[in-house]
Amino acid sequence: MRNSLFFTIVLLLICCNIGHSTKNIQLPSPAKSYAKNHQEARSFCEMNGYATDFYYLIDLSIHPGRFRFFIYDFKKKVITHKNIVTHGSCDVFEANPDQWEKPKFDTRKDSHCSMKGKFKIGKRDYSSWGINVKYWLHGLEVQNQSAVDRMVVLHSWSAVSNHEIYPRVSPLSWGCPAVSDAFMRKLDQQLQATKKPVLLWIIE
Repeated sequence: MRNSLFFTIVLLLICCNIGHSTKNIQLPSPAKSYAKNHQEARSFCEMNGYATDFYYLIDLSIHPGRFRFFIYDFKKKVITHKNIVTHGSCDVFEANPDQWEKPKFDTRKDSHCSMKGKFKIGKRDYSSWGINVKYWLHGLEVQNQSAVDRMVVLHSWSAVSNHEIYPRVSPLSWGCPAVSDAFMRKLDQQLQATKKPVLLWIIE
């Protein structure tokens, strides 16, 4: 009887400990499928004379402390590299209390907001930020056609981490997709070696 009671107590303690240890464990989210985006991007690049080796996809629906800038290889059909990227503070024309974790979009000049849609990555130029390299972005849709006027460019920033920092967030930009210095060196090397224009697609 005493042995039976002892084993019952031990079993209850084990069950309680298991329940307690797993209660606050955060399981990883299932990988998001971008198959339709990759297919549409490939068709767009083929029809418009863009590079068909790779393109860049930014998903701003992902937490800003996680990787959300992806390099997709059309030939291998895989994401080869990914990293953190900033979004705009979007707090000039109205209050934006959720600015750190959730991007807002606006085409107006000086709005400091992000813009989504397809962009052509243009001329390589000098930047006063990061590794001193930037690429002009030319908006290809109504929702991003003011990119050049707003000086929304692809550049690096030393304040942006090269690793995931969740639950912390990346710093805010004035609308530019800014990446880490190390990742920008990778992008710069890739872009300089490509003769055709490259597609950058920002989604939410």
